[in-house]
Amino acid sequence: MIQKATFAGGCFWCMVSPFEEQPGIHGIVSGYMGGTVENPTYEQVKTGQTGHLEVVEITFDSAIFPYKKLLELYWPQIDPTDDEGQYIDRGSQYRTAIFYHNEEQRKLAAKSKEELAQSGRFDKPIVTEIRPAVAFYPAEEYHQNYHIKNPKEYKEERISSGRDAFIDKHWK
Repeated sequence: MIQKATFAGGCFWCMVSPFEEQPGIHGIVSGYMGGTVENPTYEQVKTGQTGHLEVVEITFDSAIFPYKKLLELYWPQIDPTDDEGQYIDRGSQYRTAIFYHNEEQRKLAAKSKEELAQSGRFDKPIVTEIRPAVAFYPAEEYHQNYHIKNPKEYKEERISSGRDAFIDKHWK
């Protein structure tokens, strides 16, 4: 069954590649969700004033790649204890969140969050929100597949942001 999954994990550029080559993934679009402005631009969202988070919307076949596996890929991409942003990217637009599209997704997301909280992996509370999906707005074209269009800049961004160092320390 074809479904949508939406994850906020800081800069959306870094949230595409972990999911893109998995079986059953039909598409990934960088965009914005959770705010109050219709059809926001990147310039508006980056101010932190619209309420939107940078997200990736994933279209997937749950018979091939179940939602639970998406969650297992999502958590190791983020610092789930940081409610001020992610890595070098600071501000409300870079907070983490799981936007669920149906009740099954909500239950699985809540269960995975609880399991992570009980795992003892982190000393601080897990602050990633679990919220109902609302209107999704695709980001501008230059943000789509940024890691493919600009591989050198993307690699430098990942390294300088602290994301890769955090992932290596806490998730590997």
